[in-house]
Amino acid sequence: MINMNINHETRSENSFVFSHVGIFVKNIALMRTFYQQALRLYVTDQGVISGRDIVFLSQDPQEHHQFALVSGRPDLEQFNVINQISLRVQGLHVLRSYHRSLQMAGAGNMDPSTHGNSISIYCRDPEGNRLEVFMDTQWYCDQPMKASVDLNQSDEQIYRQVEDIARSANKFKSRDEWVRDMHNLMAHTKQ
Repeated sequence: MINMNINHETRSENSFVFSHVGIFVKNIALMRTFYQQALRLYVTDQGVISGRDIVFLSQDPQEHHQFALVSGRPDLEQFNVINQISLRVQGLHVLRSYHRSLQMAGAGNMDPSTHGNSISIYCRDPEGNRLEVFMDTQWYCDQPMKASVDLNQSDEQIYRQVEDIARSANKFKSRDEWVRDMHNLMAHTKQ
């Protein structure tokens, strides 16, 4: 099993956990098959976002995805195959703290967003690599989906907005229900 997590009980409130990686690929079908076979990852969602095919893969029922494969990698050698580097935080107050730190450090293209199942800050580092700092929500909805979030709103306003967005999407359910479904999916197909 790929372990990208640390023990949540031993880390500080302001620390982050490496969560998942997304990479651009030339042949998404070939790469999907490779990661499913080579690393025993399961497809948890797939679709199209911003005109690109995306496949989400995970081996951990607690993680919506540990890998995301995104179509559109050109043949250019100088192209960065890393789509994003994602870091999980615990709570909206920590997410806001990172938002301020990223702004102060000069991160570009700040994009606070929600996927229904998370609240994220996307940005670019000084060399243009995309970073995501995010927190999980208690909801699940089918992916991919993305909507803007204003982090200047109160916690209550943000949570209400995110829940409304998640509830309006197909396959809405609680995160606990989704985790149970993923446990069942992965338990039935293990050898």
